[in-house]
Amino acid sequence: MPNLDLTVKEIADEMLARQDRGKVASYIPELARVDAKAFGLVVIDAKGNIAAGGDSDTRFSIQSISKVFTLTLALGKAGDRLWRRVGREPSGSPFNSIVQLEFERGIPRNPFINAGAIAVTDLILSGHRPREALGEILRFMRFLADDPSITVDEAVAASEERTGFRNRALANYMKSFDVLDNPVDFTLGVYFHHCAIAMSCRQLATAGRFLAHLDRNPSTGLSVVPPERARRINAVMLTCGHYDGSGEFAFRVAHLVALGEALDHEVGNRNEEDREHGRGQHPADHRRAHDAPRDRSRT
Repeated sequence: MPNLDLTVKEIADEMLARQDRGKVASYIPELARVDAKAFGLVVIDAKGNIAAGGDSDTRFSIQSISKVFTLTLALGKAGDRLWRRVGREPSGSPFNSIVQLEFERGIPRNPFINAGAIAVTDLILSGHRPREALGEILRFMRFLADDPSITVDEAVAASEERTGFRNRALANYMKSFDVLDNPVDFTLGVYFHHCAIAMSCRQLATAGRFLAHLDRNPSTGLSVVPPERARRINAVMLTCGHYDGSGEFAFRVAHLVALGEALDHEVGNRNEEDREHGRGQHPADHRRAHDAPRDRSRT
């Protein structure tokens, strides 16, 4: 896949040269120690070809990315019963907001804001000790990534536990409405630890492939979720996965995908005209045919 390799390399080189790298998260003290210049990118296509750039094999605590995988695990345990304790609607509020919980009597809007992810974690914990629940989550991540070396960054987990006051407020508020079944400290302990799971971009890209394939783990060929459940997880990721920026993300991605499809359609029409008239492909068409998918991969 030469075009994708080139595109990933161009993005990684561009990021390496940029000086405006923003600021690392500091609300968890251990995260403030992360190198702001680090950047990694991995893309895996449907056939399993891998394009990697930058710090693609550097491990970092995956934080809220873990919520996708705990949601998948919880749906496997409880099915649609999960939606009795957490919604599926965009929040329009920051990821750690407590405001909506007051209006909605302790039911989180969706499983990706912190309150929702804590409720999902509580469901996974039910019937287990915290260490067992965390072990189940870790085994699931290792299975999806096909990598038994994945572990928790204990320093990050400890830092979260020391400073997670907002999450404690969210959990206690939900507990007051009986949304949580287990002791708050137990649920939060598991939550803090699965957010501190350390993985590389390559491992994460591999772990998420089952959602692109809509059922199975292509690395092993084993089924992960039914296709309809994979589609629903993808739908909730699109509408809720960027918190209060989800609508803007969906709008921009839809626009760029439509643009890419229009370019492909234009190239296809021109190629068809060339074949009908016995002409070779114009160099500009050849360039456009290769550039269109490259532009989409940047989104």
